[in-house]
Amino acid sequence: MPYFDHSATTPVHPDVLELMKTTQRDVYGNPSSVHTQGRKSKSIIEKARTQLADAIGAKPDQIIFTSGGSESNNQVLWSMINRNIKHIISTEIEHPAILNVLRAMEQFGINHDCISVDRNGIMNFHEFENSIRETTGLISVMLANNEVGTIQPVKKIVKTAKQKSIPVHTDAVQCLGKIPIDVDELGIDYLSLSAHKFYGPKGLGILYIRDKESISALIIGGGQEMGLRAGTENIALIAGMGLAAEIATTNLHSHVHHLRNLETQFKTGLKLFFPNAIFNGDDIRKLPGLINVSFPGFKSDIMIAKLDRAGIAVSSGSACGSGIVKPSDILRAMEVEDELNICTLRISFGRTNTADEIANLLSEINSITKS
Repeated sequence: MPYFDHSATTPVHPDVLELMKTTQRDVYGNPSSVHTQGRKSKSIIEKARTQLADAIGAKPDQIIFTSGGSESNNQVLWSMINRNIKHIISTEIEHPAILNVLRAMEQFGINHDCISVDRNGIMNFHEFENSIRETTGLISVMLANNEVGTIQPVKKIVKTAKQKSIPVHTDAVQCLGKIPIDVDELGIDYLSLSAHKFYGPKGLGILYIRDKESISALIIGGGQEMGLRAGTENIALIAGMGLAAEIATTNLHSHVHHLRNLETQFKTGLKLFFPNAIFNGDDIRKLPGLINVSFPGFKSDIMIAKLDRAGIAVSSGSACGSGIVKPSDILRAMEVEDELNICTLRISFGRTNTADEIANLLSEINSITKS
């Protein structure tokens, strides 16, 4: 089945799968134990920690393992509870693991401003600057959007934030293996990643923390992960994530080239038979291989169902529930009209997709839009 939903999740890389299988079978010691089997488990964790640190230009002791991007985001935000400064700045197009947490924190006296974006999904920088208060204690802006792929000016945000000594967090879950990530170059204080977005296992992520004294534990218990995330570590998943990160960064250039070729093939081919297609997001400042495209007059749920029957997996720019198509909040924030909003697909390519598969996808879409 041709799979074009890599922004939702990626299939596990075969080498990663094999490593996790052998680790699960052969390495069973508790990494907190001091005997040989425990030390063997601990060494696997630390190797993976180094691989993740190398992938983003960090130091190993600045990386803690979590259950994924949502937990990493939550840990950064909920740490604000223990601080005296009670205002957070974010954007209108963040992941629910940011926006829903911000709403939940209001009952604890922590308020927030969500900055608007333009039609390309780029945050309004003037509005951002005007939203900074004396009480602002955190800025959280995703590096690249999960629905349209637009890349935010995080370095510019950090430059302004540092003038006010405000820490900056970025949700970079969509980015590893698609764009270079260097935490020092970005200047950020916290960064979230999730393994299943770069051909690693589901249920595992990391949080990069520049200064460990600036954050609190979200899960409290034993002293694992430098006292910042209690619970016995999942050795096999951690080993897999480390290898997946190494593969993603080692093959970055060739992978990006492959994704861009597929994207060009799709966009060029689509315009030949459906010139009214509208591509949402920024044309230049975007992740490679992620396409958000509206088909005026053709509802996304019907298109998804027809493509699925043809053995092709894509996703919608809308959230579907109870059989009712609802407009995407992200596209609404970008001022995409609801009538067009619900006619939008998100198509995201991956490492194993081929030119023949793209040709097949185009052929099926042509048939749907001609019927």
